[in-house]
Order: sequence, then structure tokens, then C-alpha cells
Amino acid sequence: MLTRNCLSLLLWVLFDGGLLTPLPPQLQQTLATEPRENVLHLPGRRLHFQRVKRGWVWNQFFVLEEYMGSEPQYVGKLHSDLDKGEGTVKYTLSGDGAGTVFTIDETTGDIHAIRSLDREEKPFYTLRAQAVDIETRKPLEPESEFIIKVQDINDNEPKFLDGPYVASVPEMSPVGAYVLQVKATDADDPTYGNSARVVYSILQGQPYFSIDPKTGVIRTALPNMDREVKEQYQVLIQAKDMGGQLGGLAGTTIVNITLTDVNDNPPRFPKSIFHLKVPESSPIGSAIGRIRAVDPDFGQNAEIEYNIVPGDGGNLFDIVTDEDTQEGIIKLKKPLDFETKKAYTFKVEASNLHLDHRFHSAGPFKDTATVKISVLDVEEPPVFSKPLYTMEVYEDTPVGTIIGAVTAQDLDVGSSAVRYFIDWKSDGDSYFTIDGTEGTIATNELLDRESTAQYNFSIIARKVSNTLLTSKVSILINVLDVNEFPPEIAVPYETSVCENAKPGQIIQLVSAADRDLSPAGQHFSFRVSPEAAIKPNFTVRDFRNNTAGIEARRNGYSRRQQELYFLPVVIEDSSYPVQSSTSTMTIRVCRCDSDGTILSCNVEAIFLPVGLSTGALIAILLCIVILLVIVVLYVALRRQKKKDTLMTSKEDIRDNVIHYDDEGGGEEDTQAFDIGALRNPKVIEDNKIRRDIKPDSLCLPRQRAAVEDNTDIRDFIHQRLQENDVDPTAPPYDSLATYAYEGNGSVADSLSSIDSLTSEADQDYDYLTDWGPRFKVLADMFGEEESYNPDKVT
Repeated sequence: MLTRNCLSLLLWVLFDGGLLTPLPPQLQQTLATEPRENVLHLPGRRLHFQRVKRGWVWNQFFVLEEYMGSEPQYVGKLHSDLDKGEGTVKYTLSGDGAGTVFTIDETTGDIHAIRSLDREEKPFYTLRAQAVDIETRKPLEPESEFIIKVQDINDNEPKFLDGPYVASVPEMSPVGAYVLQVKATDADDPTYGNSARVVYSILQGQPYFSIDPKTGVIRTALPNMDREVKEQYQVLIQAKDMGGQLGGLAGTTIVNITLTDVNDNPPRFPKSIFHLKVPESSPIGSAIGRIRAVDPDFGQNAEIEYNIVPGDGGNLFDIVTDEDTQEGIIKLKKPLDFETKKAYTFKVEASNLHLDHRFHSAGPFKDTATVKISVLDVEEPPVFSKPLYTMEVYEDTPVGTIIGAVTAQDLDVGSSAVRYFIDWKSDGDSYFTIDGTEGTIATNELLDRESTAQYNFSIIARKVSNTLLTSKVSILINVLDVNEFPPEIAVPYETSVCENAKPGQIIQLVSAADRDLSPAGQHFSFRVSPEAAIKPNFTVRDFRNNTAGIEARRNGYSRRQQELYFLPVVIEDSSYPVQSSTSTMTIRVCRCDSDGTILSCNVEAIFLPVGLSTGALIAILLCIVILLVIVVLYVALRRQKKKDTLMTSKEDIRDNVIHYDDEGGGEEDTQAFDIGALRNPKVIEDNKIRRDIKPDSLCLPRQRAAVEDNTDIRDFIHQRLQENDVDPTAPPYDSLATYAYEGNGSVADSLSSIDSLTSEADQDYDYLTDWGPRFKVLADMFGEEESYNPDKVT
């Protein structure tokens, strides 16, 4: 019966040329339902003219897993139509497990499994069978492929792969509330039998929870389970295969279920009256006691809010909740005084913050308790009338001027006198003093607001009856300003104006700065100084908001005519006494484009068209300098007087040797060696000082004897040598001339402007106009006298 249900037959088709043709699927399904033996028939060889012979084909075999028999497990049989039982056919087997798992009898074609198989390890094997002629070793037919399936048995128990489980469900949940779904897996074949059919059940955890046997869903089974009674539950779940029948395999897991809290309990005070004792010296805001209401709930469900019920003394105290301990902290809102009142009584209410509407019917979730506070008498230090004293004093106030006073009192029943002291740890003790009895504060030094604008120090009040009881208060003294400094223009002091500026155009906004502390409503006014208000090129427009604008008054400016303008601006403040100052604004004329963008403010731009570079400017200026040098030399040569020559002959022979390794003494340095002078002694100037030595203002000129005509040159030189030998101040006459000083200079005068007696303004350059149009710019430059005066105020 098993063989008939597990095996299916397929029909071999006739093959042409040794190829196996598969059957149509419809025919395979029809034949698979017919019972056959566990035999695989292989089609035999046929001639091409023979008629096709039909055969039956088995495409799969079955073998039981975990077979424990002593003999190899029989699987099936291979048989070929060409096998006539004469022993001439040999059967071979290849593929998955051939020779290791499965063996074949080469003569009979019987297939056996030689070891135990596990379906969970490998569910099927694909093999190939073939019939071979035993003598020729040639295949009688092509290979035929078939499958051997491992038939499952129930050898695996269900397993909970995700266990153990952790779940939670709110307390007080109704019956059937969902908790968790568990799932077990079985490795057996789910398509064969009941080996993988799992049923769930609870082994431990009744009667609190139940489980669906098919789905594994766990639900609550009892109503009103209270977390405050029991919070943790451990449930043992079993999964059994074979549909839960006897003999099935089972697996278990543990589910830990926690009941989560809900706000089902109101807060309750453990007692109805709380007694507290508070010293009267307790500071405001300090905690004077704690009370607590108990709530068995957990987390936010146990959060409690405390409130003081309005009544006797409730306005002196406040209560807040400690978030960590859920206690009510009572704090002091106002100071206590034992002499005024010795006890206070009020009620405190505790309630839950987060209410659950499902439990409103259980009653109000609040409770009330009475708090009684007893005030304890404490000897207190003096109390100042103010927590902070603020005073004001003008700078430069005379020393000893009283600027304020402090007051402290002893509020105890037996009132004591109070003495005042400046805290010596502060910085204000050297600038101020205090009267120890009256508490008046006076200046001790002259104050300067610009040095220190505020003083902050402390005053100590001490009881005479108990010097250990002291109190301290802060003193803040503001030094008021006296208008000492005039306002000044804030930067910039220099601005620019375009050559194409229009009348009324604002070229610069200015503001004022004052070193004094400007009081509220301080106002600065701006105006032009009176001396510059007559026909000004610029004026000042006061906007009356502590700013002003520099306004152009002309239609266009020329840098060639004037490059800089100076505008004196008067600024006044509004304090008492009024202080004012005059600041001079420097206004530079610049070349701008049509939009007002400044292109150049340099002097070189006056003579250059737009676009010239600095190199081009330098080249033009160099040419101008060269032309000026030429002009000056020409003028100097014209004014130079003609010198008388001592010799008219052009063949003047000089017999002296001249060295040029040092500087000469000018154009007259060769006079002492002029042979022409030796030949014509009449032209020798009388009392002429030599050029080769530095003249001495104290020495009188030497008297030389006249040389008579036709005197021999040798006698003349000898006479000159004797004269020089007699004169101790003169060097040897026959030595080389030295030029250790500069001569009187050329008759053409010096070309340098240094030490010049005449200025450039004294020169007459009118002749430049006669040189033609090429020198017109040069003639305009030196022909016009610009009356530029940088000190002139415009």
C-alpha cells in the first residue's frame, strides 16, 4: 500500500538515435496513478524501421530516514527491456550518493541504501542509471535520471527559537486581555503526516493565563489582577507535535509576565497631624519641614501634588513636591517673628497628578492632613531698612560732604543699640567714611567720574549687647558727571569731494563724541565757525539728531585751482555748563565718475588724462624736469658775463700736470700755473688770493714785488719760490696743486636751489611763451602764480 502511494510511473517513449523523449505531462499524471512494481524499466535499442515500443518509466523512489535495520534498506530495481535474463547486461549508477549512500547490483539492478539517512540534512538525491553491454562495455541506451526521496519520520521535537519570552500586561485588565503570542517550529516535513503539526498548552501559570492551542496567543484568565498584590508571573508553555496525540514529541519555553501599574490607588497620609518647629531666624525660601503621603502605585501614577488649604497662617508658607521622594517640602514665604506670633496651623492636601478615569468610582484620589508649626525664639542680628542702598554724588564734591545714611534696628524684645562700620575688605573704605552711631556716609576724598564711575562696598551693623550678631548690607554709589569736556567730532576728520559736486550735496556725515557721561536727552549742535561762514565753499547742515552733514556750496571744484579745503566745525553740548569745541575738517578734491565713485585723489592725476598709469606719470614728470634743467641752464648762460682772456692764442701750451683723482677748486684753479700769466705779468691781479689753499680771514694779502718786463721766466719762478718759502701759511710753490676746498664758484652762478638768494618766484619765465606750442603747458605752469596757502580757511 505504501509503495503504491509513494511511487509514480512514467512511460518511456521510443527514442530515435539513442535519445530519450519525455512523456507529455498529461500522460505522466495519468500513468502515475496506476499501480506498478518498484521497478525502473529502461527502453532497449531498436532499428530505425522498427515500430515504437512503449515502456513504463519510474521517475522517483522512496527511502525511510533513520532506518535502523541490520540489512541495507531496499530502495528499488533497475530493469532494461534489452535484458533477457541471460547476464549480458550490466547496470551502473551515478550521481548524488552513488557508491557512498546507495549501491546497485550490476546484474539484477537492485538499489540499496547502505547507511541511515536524515531528511532534515538532505531531503532527496538525484541519480542517473544506465544499462551497459557486459562484453563490449558499450551503453545499450542513454542514461536515465531519477530521484530518491527520503521519507520523513517524526524524529524532531518542536522548538521555541525566540524563548524565553518577556511580556507585560496592565494590572486590573479584563479576562481575555492579549499578552503575547509564542511560536514553536518543527523540523519535520509539514507536508507528510502530523509530524510537524504543533499544539500549544500551559503546564504552569493557571489559572491566571490561558493559551490558544493552535495560534499560541496568551491571554489573561482572571479579572482584577492587582500589581500591588503580585507583580511577576512565570508561565511554562508546551508545544507538542502529532497534533498533541500520544507519542508526539514536545518542547517547552518560559514566559515571564509582568503586571504594569495603573493609577488605581489614591495617596494617603500615614497620620492626620504633623508637628513642626521653626526658628524665627529662618530665611525666606528655606525648607522648614517635610511631610509625605503614601501611594502604593508606581512611576507617574504615584506622583503626588501637595497644596496648602487656605486658612490660618497658610499665606506665610508654601509647599512643593520633591520629585525624587514624592515628599511635600514646606518652605517659608515670609519672615517669622516670635514676638508677633508663636504658632501657625493649616491643612495640606495631597492628590494624584495623573488620574485614570476607569477608577473614578472608587472615590476621590486625594487626602488631607493638618500641619502645626511652632515658632522658636532666636536672638537676631540688626536688620537694615533696605536690602540695598543706592546713592549718588557729583564728582569733585568737597571732602566731608554727607551723601546718604543707612539704618539698622534690633527687632528682638530687648532692643539693643547698633553701631555701623565700613567693611574693611572692600575698596570703598578710603573714599568714604561712616558715622558709627548715626550711619551717615560722607566723602573722604575727591571723586573723579572719568577714573571711577561707581563704588560698591558693604556696611556692617553690630549689636552693642552682643557683638557677635552682625548684619551686612551693600552700598552702591554712582558718581554723577560734571560737564568738563567739550564734544569733539568723531572720526573721520578728513573727507573728500568730487570735482563734479553740486550745491547742496551732502559729502560726509559727522557725529560727536563726548568724554563726559552724557545724561538722558544730551544734544549736540553743529555749525560752521563765524570766520568761515563768509562765502564758504562748504557749510554744515545740522540734522538735530546728534549728527550733521558736510554740504557742498559750489557747482564743481577744481583740483588745479585748489586741492585741499579746511572747514572749521563748531560743536556744542547741552549740559551745564555748555562746552564747545572747534574741529577742522580736511576736504580733499578728487576726480570721480558720473555715479560719484572716486577714481583718484592723488596730485599726479591733475596733469594726467583718465587711464594713465604710474609709469607713464613718472616718464612725463622726468621729461618735465629735463626741460626745466635745460631752461635754467639757458637762462644762466644768457646772464653770464664774458670773461677776459689772458691769451688770445689758441695754441696755449700748459706745462703743468693735472691729476683728476680729487675735486678741483672751480674754474679759476689753474691761475697759479697759467703760463700766459707768466709771459704777461701786467695782467696779474693785485692782492689776489690763491685758489689752491683755504683762505684765512686773519691773514693779510702778501705784498709781491712787481716783476719788470722781459724778466726771465726762471728768475720769476725763483722769486715766487722765495716768497712762498718765507710765507709759513702757504704750501711749497713747486708742489702739486691740492683742491681741499671749493673755490668762489662759477660766474654763471649755481644751478642748485640750495643756499640760493633768489626764490623761484623771482624768476621771469615769460620767454617760455616764445618757444612754441610744445612748451605751452610748461609756460602755463611757471607763468601763473598760484596763491595756495594751506593755512587759509575757506
